[in-house]
Amino acid sequence: MKNKEILKKQIIYRSNHRGTREVDLILGGFVKKYIDKLSDSDLKDLEKFLLIEDEILLNYYFNKKKVSTIPLNNISMMFKIFKI
Repeated sequence: MKNKEILKKQIIYRSNHRGTREVDLILGGFVKKYIDKLSDSDLKDLEKFLLIEDEILLNYYFNKKKVSTIPLNNISMMFKIFKI
């Protein structure tokens, strides 16, 4: 695993600079709240989670469509119940 602090900084940056303002707010808030509480495994899952397209994340978060491309893990479950 990369240096944990470097990985955290990369995740924080990427979660706040997505391109879609709505996702920046939701994902940025989620990361800000949980980044220091995540295990190494969760950080790796979060890093992968950030690769998912904004539209898919919004559909998943707001239950607009059934999304099968989201891996079911601790991060996706925490994100689903996260409220700004």
